[in-house]
Amino acid sequence: MEMIKVAADSRSTAVAGAIAGVIRERGKVDVRAIGASAVNQAVKAVAIARSYLMPEGIDIVCIPSFSEVMIDGQERTAVHLTVETRCNSSKAA
Repeated sequence: MEMIKVAADSRSTAVAGAIAGVIRERGKVDVRAIGASAVNQAVKAVAIARSYLMPEGIDIVCIPSFSEVMIDGQERTAVHLTVETRCNSSKAA
């Protein structure tokens, strides 16, 4: 699965465009952020991506989780946001 890494200085609109592009192609993407500022940018990017996709009839959901990653020999806790298309049960009926 595609992984988008978000830093504190990432532009949320650019990340949102990347999220929307992967969602259009694959329907699912993982976003990883380490640190409060990076998580803030990532969450804003998911919200912006949703606004990019809604006019196309694509709605997304975000499932947060934690994971441990090694960076420069140190274990760090990352926030993973799994972003995927929403299954709308009213459309299935």
